[in-house]
Amino acid sequence: MKPHDSVPLTVKIMGREYQVACPKEERDLLLASARYLDDRMIAIRKRSAGLGIERIAVMAALNMAREMHQAGQSSEADLSQSVDFALDGNLDDGDDDRAHQMQLRIDSELEAD
Repeated sequence: MKPHDSVPLTVKIMGREYQVACPKEERDLLLASARYLDDRMIAIRKRSAGLGIERIAVMAALNMAREMHQAGQSSEADLSQSVDFALDGNLDDGDDDRAHQMQLRIDSELEAD
């Protein structure tokens, strides 16, 4: 089996089983993601009785997308603050490598955009 070959997997979300396929090396991540989605959807169902599964799924997806967006903004802000700190000359010898790694990460992110 090649590293990126898909394997079948059953995930359970809101009591329903779904057959999916994923790369073998991503199996654990997909299972954890399915559990997280299940938890989020069950919490929405408890707060908003009477909603259909499709609406619950959309609400969960929007909430999770917002969380990811906020986490990305937070990471960017933390990175920017660390770089500002480094550029202000507040580094000691132990921080030089960290600053170099941050610069490489910034360069990589800028190239990706």
